[in-house]
Amino acid sequence: MRRFKHIALVFIFMCFASVSVVGQKVPENVLMGLKTGNAQELSKNFSDNIELVILENDNVYSKAHARQVVADFFKDYPPQDFTLIHQGGKDEASYAIGNLHVENEKFRVYFLIKTNNGQSLVHQLRIERQTK
Repeated sequence: MRRFKHIALVFIFMCFASVSVVGQKVPENVLMGLKTGNAQELSKNFSDNIELVILENDNVYSKAHARQVVADFFKDYPPQDFTLIHQGGKDEASYAIGNLHVENEKFRVYFLIKTNNGQSLVHQLRIERQTK
């Protein structure tokens, strides 16, 4: 089932990638939160309920609980840098993919952003270990 979710997510991202119109830009505080390992900054643009997939942890959390889960991840894996490698989308939805660099490891980060009442909110955040 987990594999199916991953394949479905990649398919959704690829569908968005085939559209030439780019949706909303990734909020700057989301990028800075990932670069610096600041869960408080990152979570400012979390939706009220967000799907987090961080390593083996996969669940839907409230904004406050998600902030704590991300803070725990950053405590175990302090980021050295985050590089946005691709983004796209259409209308009120966009996605982004990037690389999170930590000491001796690299993680692939995917997130889905939807715009509601002019505010860009992260509805899904996925952090996976990159395989070599």
